Amino acid sequence: MPFWSTNFGEDTTLKDPKRQFRFYVEFQGISAAQGGATLWYAKTAAKPSFTVEAVQHNYLNHVFNYPGKVTWGDITVTLVDPVEPDMAATLADILVQSGYSPPTDATTDSMGSISKAKAAAALGTVVITQIDSNGGELEKWTLWNSFITDVKFGDSLAYGTDDLTEMSVTLKYDWARIETNSDNGGSVLVAGDGGTEFFSV
Repeated sequence: MPFWSTNFGEDTTLKDPKRQFRFYVEFQGISAAQGGATLWYAKTAAKPSFTVEAVQHNYLNHVFNYPGKVTWGDITVTLVDPVEPDMAATLADILVQSGYSPPTDATTDSMGSISKAKAAAALGTVVITQIDSNGGELEKWTLWNSFITDVKFGDSLAYGTDDLTEMSVTLKYDWARIETNSDNGGSVLVAGDGGTEFFSV
């Protein structure tokens, strides 16, 4: 039965649909360094998406289509920049931890460079969780081998506005895993790690 045709006042077991504002984001590498589990200053977060390439095979005057490789799309997270912890400094430090060395002195320039292992470790596992009105998990996305590809430290500063300073962080990852919690039998659907399976909770 669709949620809009039910009487919520008569049945307290009815569930609200998923709401966009009920979510939290974790960059577990950052969270561990800052002593907190979640990024309370996250403002928006895109959910993962994927594209399946189509491969064509031509035979006489016929065209046949076959599914090809799966590509997961980049996601962008918008963050408010608090004074404590200083998120701008944290993101700049992640770049250094990833292997980047600014050329401050030509005579002592480091020969090191960014690697995938260091970049993924500096950011840590990224988790995006949608919750219900009681704070319970409804949907959890875990990004595998994610790393930062783009950071914008905010729009132009201006005297004519009192908006909070915001930053955007774009992430690339290999693939994503979704876990959805269901009250119907108490099962969790897990997809993305080579198949789909159900297990009891």
